[in-house]
Amino acid sequence: MSRFTLAIHGGAGTILRSNMTPEKELAYRAALEDALKAGAAVLSANGSAVDAVRAAVCSLEDNILFNAGKGSVFGKDGKQEMDASIMDGSNRMAGAVAAVRNIRNPVELAYTIMMKSPHVMLNGNGAFEFAQLHGLAIEPDEYFYSDFRYKQWQQMLDTNQVALDHNVRVAATGGDGKKFGTVGAVAMDNLGNLAAATSTGGMTNKAFGRVGDSPIIGAGTYANNKTCAISCTGHGEPFIRAVTAYDVSCLMEYKGYTLEEAMRVVVQEKLPPIDGEGGMIGVDASGNISLQFNSDGMYRGLLASDGRYEVAIYRDLES
Repeated sequence: MSRFTLAIHGGAGTILRSNMTPEKELAYRAALEDALKAGAAVLSANGSAVDAVRAAVCSLEDNILFNAGKGSVFGKDGKQEMDASIMDGSNRMAGAVAAVRNIRNPVELAYTIMMKSPHVMLNGNGAFEFAQLHGLAIEPDEYFYSDFRYKQWQQMLDTNQVALDHNVRVAATGGDGKKFGTVGAVAMDNLGNLAAATSTGGMTNKAFGRVGDSPIIGAGTYANNKTCAISCTGHGEPFIRAVTAYDVSCLMEYKGYTLEEAMRVVVQEKLPPIDGEGGMIGVDASGNISLQFNSDGMYRGLLASDGRYEVAIYRDLES
């Protein structure tokens, strides 16, 4: 009998009903449902947790609503630089990519690095060459263009400031307020194996080759069959300094915390003192799920073979 679990996120932050049009909310919910369906299709066919998180994250990368893949934000130079990572909890193999351009699905590049190279992380032009060598889908700049993201960038172009996704006020978009637009997925497959994947377009107007936590194993992504699989979303610098994803696993392995307890301690107690706003999703080897965030909302969803299903956006129960 199938027994699997899947959870996804599409970013956390200041996500309020008052800033959301009914049409935009329906679009986000449909996008989250599509990602859940993509991952669940793999798991229900006895596919691996790794392939399930790849499928779910690819679905989110292909949707212009999210700051990953197609909808990535603009950097200081007017280009989109994307980061992603993936980790297999059964053997702790991992792959990651940072500051790559024109790759349709950065998570697929991270997966290819894990499977077909001796390395964990590649970046920039070298990562692009590796993608070409292995025939990954490459798209022109126009494919990644979003009018909303462009307007965000234009408002910051003459400043030295950076912003996290929706933290730029753009009139008539329904998108005011901070939103950390990283996407991610975690899964447990029918064999009890765990996996996690994370992908992002980073920060609007970022310069100097800035890289956040999403491609860093242990910070934004971690998976270990002994404990859990974690994917994070938030202000990357504090998440890096806190080694956030791995910290959850450590609390479970060395202190005997449950997944829920460990994630609550990290997200609600350890991150806020260092300005770590955001959240994470997690699944453990028993199929338990936790969706934790310390912001006003987090685009999120879960699906399990025992019938559990949820798609939510806001903090309140009717989300």
